[in-house]
Amino acid sequence: MKLQPVGHVESPLTDRSSAPKQGDEGAPDACIVFAPEYARAMAELAPGQDVLVLTWLDRADRSVLAVHPRSDLERPATGVFSTRSPDRPNPIGLHRVRIVAVEGQRVRVAELEALDGTPVVDVKPVLGTER
Repeated sequence: MKLQPVGHVESPLTDRSSAPKQGDEGAPDACIVFAPEYARAMAELAPGQDVLVLTWLDRADRSVLAVHPRSDLERPATGVFSTRSPDRPNPIGLHRVRIVAVEGQRVRVAELEALDGTPVVDVKPVLGTER
């Protein structure tokens, strides 16, 4: 398997310990900066659109298999596949965000809890629930 970053996050968040655990818990606006070779791939992204951003949580501990949810030692240790912990064997981040602005290769999004410099591996539209 080969994973190729398509860009990176620019964010005021730099310290993992003080970053919100989810976007709706006080995460700031941030930018996804796409590499120039992916300009065509981002052409239809537009303000107001909800997208899923997949990131590579490059500062995660890949050896962790169980965590206390939300770092609360009162809660039982739980396998990471049943949590949203960033520490996991393959630290893929999943973030639902709303596009605020598109400025060239930069897409400003609301409430992204990823740290500054986090690699972005993909962006996908949020699809409706109708089938």
